[in-house]
Amino acid sequence: MSQLITEHLPAALLELTEQAWAQVLDSAQTSELALPAALQQRAESRPALARELATAMMGSEYFAEQCQRQPAMLVELLQSDALHEVMSAAQLRQELAESLLEADSFEALCSVLRRFRRRQMCRIIYRDFNRLATMEQTTAELSALADSSIDLSLAWLYQQLSVDWGTPVDSLGQPQQMVVVGMGKLGACELNLSSDVDLIFVYPSQGETRGGQRVVENHKFFLKLGQQLIKSLDQVTADGFVFRVDMRLRPWGQSGALVLSFDAFEAYYRDHGREWERYAMIKARIVAGDKLAGERLMQMLKPFVFRKYVDYSVIDALRSMKQMITREVSRRGLQNDVKLGGGGIREVEFIAQVFQLIRGGRDVELQDRRLLRILRLLKEYEYLPAAAVDELRAAYCFLRNSEHGIQGYQDKQTQALPVAPAEQLRLAAVMGFACWDDYYQVLSQHREAVATHFRYLIEAPEEENADGGLGQEWEDAWLDEDSDEQVVAWLHDNGFSEVEEAWRQLSMMRSSKRVKMMQRQGRERLDLFMPRLLASIAEHDGASTLLLRMLPFVEAVLRRSAYMVLLLENPQAMQQLTLLCSASPWIAKQLATHPVLLDELLNVESLYTVPDRATLSSELQMQLLRLPEDDLEGQMDVLRYFRSAHVLRVAASEVTGRLPLMQVSDYLSYIAEVILQQVLDLAWRDMTASHGRPQQSDGHSCDPGFTVVGFGKLGGLELGYSSDLDLVFLYDADAMSESDGDRPISAQKFYNRLGQKIIHIMTTRTTQGALYEVDMRLRPSGNAGLLATSLKAFERYQLNDAWTWEHQALVRARVVAGDRGLGQRFDTLRREILRQPRDWQKLRVEVVEMRQKMRDHLLPKTTNAQGEELFHLKHGSGGIVDIEFMVQFAVLALANQHPALTEWSDNVRILETLSGIHLVPCEQTEAVAEAYKAYRAHSHRLALQHCENSVVAGQYVTQRQLVTQMWQQYLHEQAVKK
Repeated sequence: MSQLITEHLPAALLELTEQAWAQVLDSAQTSELALPAALQQRAESRPALARELATAMMGSEYFAEQCQRQPAMLVELLQSDALHEVMSAAQLRQELAESLLEADSFEALCSVLRRFRRRQMCRIIYRDFNRLATMEQTTAELSALADSSIDLSLAWLYQQLSVDWGTPVDSLGQPQQMVVVGMGKLGACELNLSSDVDLIFVYPSQGETRGGQRVVENHKFFLKLGQQLIKSLDQVTADGFVFRVDMRLRPWGQSGALVLSFDAFEAYYRDHGREWERYAMIKARIVAGDKLAGERLMQMLKPFVFRKYVDYSVIDALRSMKQMITREVSRRGLQNDVKLGGGGIREVEFIAQVFQLIRGGRDVELQDRRLLRILRLLKEYEYLPAAAVDELRAAYCFLRNSEHGIQGYQDKQTQALPVAPAEQLRLAAVMGFACWDDYYQVLSQHREAVATHFRYLIEAPEEENADGGLGQEWEDAWLDEDSDEQVVAWLHDNGFSEVEEAWRQLSMMRSSKRVKMMQRQGRERLDLFMPRLLASIAEHDGASTLLLRMLPFVEAVLRRSAYMVLLLENPQAMQQLTLLCSASPWIAKQLATHPVLLDELLNVESLYTVPDRATLSSELQMQLLRLPEDDLEGQMDVLRYFRSAHVLRVAASEVTGRLPLMQVSDYLSYIAEVILQQVLDLAWRDMTASHGRPQQSDGHSCDPGFTVVGFGKLGGLELGYSSDLDLVFLYDADAMSESDGDRPISAQKFYNRLGQKIIHIMTTRTTQGALYEVDMRLRPSGNAGLLATSLKAFERYQLNDAWTWEHQALVRARVVAGDRGLGQRFDTLRREILRQPRDWQKLRVEVVEMRQKMRDHLLPKTTNAQGEELFHLKHGSGGIVDIEFMVQFAVLALANQHPALTEWSDNVRILETLSGIHLVPCEQTEAVAEAYKAYRAHSHRLALQHCENSVVAGQYVTQRQLVTQMWQQYLHEQAVKK
C-alpha cells in the first residue's frame, strides 16, 4: 500500500500532498525501509490510516519533512501504533529517560533530546490534525514533553557538573538542587505546538560546593547549570532544537541575575513586585529540579499573587494592562493574529485572570492555572453569565486549535493567520472547513464574541458615567475648598439636619492622624470616595445620623482602600451600602467590622435572596472542599465568612421588608445548623485521623455515632442575629471501648475531645471574629458534667435526676447535626420523657417558681431616662417568656394524654397543636401566637437598631393583657385544682 487516501482533501492541495508523500516513499526506499508494507500491515487494523496520513502530510510541512528525513521514525510510529495512543506524562518521561542512558556527552544529550522531541512532535501533530486528540490532550502532552525534557536534562547536567565542581550544600551540609519555575503556557500545562518555554531559575540558599575538584559558591554552580540547561534546550543544531527558552520573566528581567536564591527571589516580589508580575505568577508552576523545595517557594509567593480579600485594588493596574493590550493591537496591526489580535487567545486569558487576581485570594479554587477550569468556575460561581462562559470556552478551543494549525504547518512560533491562498486553504482544511471563507466566518464570530466580553470587562468609571452627575459641591465639601459656612449651608440644603455635628465629625476625620498618615494612592482613593459617599448619604432621610453611623465604616477601610475601589467601581453597591446602613445600625456595624462583606452588595439579586437549607449546606460544603483538608485556619475563615455573609442577607431582606419574621428565624437557624454539621465533619476527620473510630458495643465502628442537639432558640427555630447556641453533645458507643487507630483512646475521651474541637472551631476569635458563642450548661449536671454524654447516660439522667426546668428545656430541643440514626433515637427518647405522667399541682408550682426566679434575676429596669414605664418584650409580665413557660407547662402536663404535643419544638406550632386537639380555644391560641410573633418581630427590629429589648408600657397593652389572662387561666393555683 503506497498510496494515500486523499479524496477528502481540497483539490488545490492534492498535488502538493502527493508530492510530499512521494518524497517520503523515495527516502524510505533509499534507506531500504519497507514503508509501504508497514503501512499496509497497520491499515488492516486501521482502515482510516491512509486518510489520516494524507491529512497530516497536507496540513504540516514539518511532519512531511521529518518523515522524509527520518523514514525509520515513521515506520516505528506505524508499527508501535503510537499515532493512535494518548501518552501520559509518566510514559513520556520514561521513554526519554531510557533514551538518555546512551548520552555520554553534552553533544549526545542534545542529540537525544532533539530526536525525542522530533518524534513526539510528529506524533502529536498527526493526532491533533486528525482530531484523534482533544485540544486539552494536545496541550497536556506538549507540556509533559517540555517537563520531562527540562527535568531530565537538568538532572543529567547537574550530575556532570558535580563531578568537576562538587555538590552544592547549605549551611547544614544538606545537598541543594536547582528549582525551575515554568511560567505562562508551560506553567498552566497549556503549551502550544511551537511554543517557547518561559523559565525562572531559583536555588534554596547560599553556600559552597563539596566533593569536587574545586570549590565554588552555590550561585556560581547554579549559574553555570542554568546556562547549560538553556543551551541544551535552545541551541539549534543539525537535529534542530528542543524548546526556545525565554528568561525575561525573572526578577528584573533581562538585567537581572539568571539564578537567584529563595531569599533574594522572595525579597524581590515582596519589595519590588509589580501588578503585571502578579498576573504572570498566576500560572507559575515548578516544572523541574527539587519539586518539594519548589512547592515551599510557591507557598512563600502566594500572598504576593493572591490577596486574602476580594482585591479590587488591582483593578486600576488591570485596566492599564487591558488598555495596553488594546493599544498594542492597534499599533502593531495585530488583527491578523489569533493570539494577540482583538478577540484573540490573550483576551480570553486576560478575562479569566482578572477574576483570579481579584477573587483568587478568597475563592481558592480560582488559583488553578488551567484556563478552561477557571472558565468553568466563573460559570459555577456566577461571576460571569453562563452564556458568556460558553461563548468564551468555545472561542478559546477554536482559537487554540487554529493556533496549532498555524504553528504545526512549519513548526514556527507564530499565531498570524496565513496570507497565501494555499496556506489559508491548508489551515481551513485542518480545521474541518471546505474553504477559507467558511473558516474565517466562524473565526470572526468567535473573535467578536471574545472582543465583546473583553470590551466590557472592568470598564473605567468614566466610561460608565459612574459619577452619576456628581456635583462639584460634594468634592468641595470633603476637600474643604469652601468656607465652613458655605459647606454647612450646602449640607443643610441637602438633607443634613443636625449639620453642625455632622460637619464637626467629618472635619475631625479628615484632619485625623490616620488620614494624614495614608499613603498617596490611598489618599487619592479616599478623596474620590468621600464625595460620592456624601452624595449617596444625602439621598436618605436622617442624613446626619446616617453619616455619623457610617464614619466607623470609613475609618475601617482607610488602610484597606481596595474596598473604596470596590464601591467606586460599583455605584450600585454604594447605593446598597447607604440604604442598608440607613435601615440598620446593626448592619452598619457589621460592615465596619467586616468590610469583606461588601462583596455581598455587588449582586442585588443574591443579596436579597436567602437560600433554603439544602442550598446553604451545598454551598458551604463546596466552599470547604476548595481548601486542603489540613488547612484548618482557612476552613475557619470560610465558615466565618459564610455565616456573616448569609446573616447579612437575612438582615438585608428583613429591614427591606422582603422576609417575614418566621422565615427570618428559620433561616438564621438553618445557617447555624449547616455550620454545625460542617464543623462536626471537620472535627471528626481530625479526630479519626489521630485516633481512629470509636467502637459500638457490638464491635462496629461509629460513623460518627455523635449528634448535636440544639436547645433554646436554636432548638425552637427562633434564632436571632446575636443569639448564642445552647447545645448538648450525645454519642452512641461503649464508653470504655477503645478507638481503632494507631493511638487508641476510650470512646468517652474521644467524644469529649471531639466536643472540645467543635467548641474550639466555633468560638475561637480569628480576624473575622467567632462563629457563635456556645452555651453547654443544659447538658446533664450542667458545667459539672462531661462535655459529651452517651445517650444511655442522658436517658438515665433525664428519668432520674433532671429538674423540672430541664424537662421544660427539653420541649425546645431538636437534633441539629450529626448521626441521623442516633438523632432519631434521641427524638424518640425526647418524646418518651415529655410524655411521662406528671403531678399537675407539683408541676405548676415548679414552673411558676422558676418563672419568678427568672423575673427576679433577669428583668431589667422598668423605666427609661425620661421616667416612662417600660415593658421588656422578653422578661416583662405578659411577654415572651410567659408564653414560652405556658407552652412548656402545657406540653409537660398534657403530653401523656395528647402525644401530638411532643412533635414540635417551636412555640407557634405547639400552640397550633393545642388548638388543633381542642385543649385551648382556637381564638385564644391564635391571639397568643400573634402576640408572640409580634414581640419577636419587634425584638428583631430593636436588635437591628442596636436598641434595648424594651418598649414604652403603652405599647402591646392588649397583647400583654391577653397573655396575662391566659397565665391566670392555666397556671393560677385554682386553675390547676379544677
